[in-house]
Amino acid sequence: MDTAQIDREAVRAHPALQRLIDLRNAGWQFVHRFNDEGEVRQINGLRGWPDGHVDGVRLRHADDAAAVRWDGAGQVVWQKDGGLAEVVDGLLSLPEPS
Repeated sequence: MDTAQIDREAVRAHPALQRLIDLRNAGWQFVHRFNDEGEVRQINGLRGWPDGHVDGVRLRHADDAAAVRWDGAGQVVWQKDGGLAEVVDGLLSLPEPS
């Protein structure tokens, strides 16, 4: 089964996953955190920029997401909390850091 087919089946079962696929396709890397039963409890994502800025996202549930952009000195320059769709839309609408 190829990645596109896996993506389609995952989105069919859980439509909110399309937003994470959008981030992955924009160059994000993800790490999954599991509970003691082996179930995903949180997904963390990062995207680094050549100038040292870093974008991060944390997802616990479709209604519990948070995102942040840090500058090269580690200072928060943007952040958003809310549902997955609105947080990802915020990230994808940010201009490239300058």
